[in-house]
Amino acid sequence: MVCEILSVGTELLMGQVANTDAQYISQRLSALGISVYRHTVVGDNVGRLDEALATALSRSDFVITTGGLGPTEDDLTKETVAAHFGLKLIQDEASLIHIRDFAERAGKVMTDNNLKQALIPEGSIIMPNLNGTAPGCIIEKDDKTVAVLPGPPSELKVMFENSLYPYLQKKSGQTLISRYLHIFAGESIVETQLMDLFHLGTPTLALYCSTAETTARLSVMCGMDEDPSPVLDPVENEIRRRMGDALYGEGLTENLPHVVLSLLKERHRKVSFAESCTGGMLASALVDQPGASDVFDESYITYSNEAKQRLLGVNPATLARYGAVSRACAQEMAQGARARSNADYALSVTGIAGPDGGTPEKPVGLVYIGFADKNGAFANEFLFKGDRTDVRTASIKNALNLLRLALLNDNDR
Repeated sequence: MVCEILSVGTELLMGQVANTDAQYISQRLSALGISVYRHTVVGDNVGRLDEALATALSRSDFVITTGGLGPTEDDLTKETVAAHFGLKLIQDEASLIHIRDFAERAGKVMTDNNLKQALIPEGSIIMPNLNGTAPGCIIEKDDKTVAVLPGPPSELKVMFENSLYPYLQKKSGQTLISRYLHIFAGESIVETQLMDLFHLGTPTLALYCSTAETTARLSVMCGMDEDPSPVLDPVENEIRRRMGDALYGEGLTENLPHVVLSLLKERHRKVSFAESCTGGMLASALVDQPGASDVFDESYITYSNEAKQRLLGVNPATLARYGAVSRACAQEMAQGARARSNADYALSVTGIAGPDGGTPEKPVGLVYIGFADKNGAFANEFLFKGDRTDVRTASIKNALNLLRLALLNDNDR
């Protein structure tokens, strides 16, 4: 089955609202083995909407529209779809009662234009709206299907899961099972290591890159009750063998801060941070994870040289000779943070995030990450590319990965 997502709303075309609906629907359709070849966005205009709908139906088996189900004059999706198929709009009493009850519970006065939301294309399957007033509908005609969904994500997601997903599940009869493996390495390195695995046919392997890391997705299409393990397990095990400690996590929701937090808890260790150019983002990445209080007591933001000396004990001679952005300064920052916090581990970050402040000797993107534990201290040099946000994000991830690797080798439990 091939599906096209047709998103309706001038606000999407103008960039006022991000089209998260299409992203969500595509993710859910892939789990059913339904192919999405195109996302189309069209404004609140009947002529252009009808043209886009006709084009989508000419190349797809199934079209899902989002948006344009509100009570105002420019909300015309349902009306346009009905007219395209030559269907009358009829009032659905159950939807009308729901709209009235919803308004009453919200303490709002129902206006006359709300009544049009209870109009449904004749013969369509109604999808109730549990979080709003406008019902959705599924229209089947001439071997084509159109599902009409509301635009607000809080309404769309519930309607999709409760009504449209079960409908599509029966139609599809199969599901796409995927496993996600998170690797702390660049896409080109991962691809080189796994090159032959891209040509297996089944399962399929795809890579998705983000700052400093890559996600490998293994996928196989199977029946609803079929076990994918015999196909996925051997390839996953081979990827794990080849990538070694660079592979740090799995699943859609796994991330590096969560893995680090879990390792700290498992080994009963605490960590402290000393940050300059990241300004607290490293500490925040860990504190964003539930349970961070078990492993994290305090941290230091030392943006100025004076703060580095006063709070961390960085030697003024080090700053005078090497500067704040230096291997020596990063090492002393980490040592100072560990000594003052009594943490098992301490990490520091000092660098030039840009866009200004760089020199030929110390360009924008130059970052030093320091590390200290009971065995001593050191600092590593990095030169990150991108804008200020990219440099700071890469700094955070590399610092956390440095801690992760140290924890993997921490056997004094």
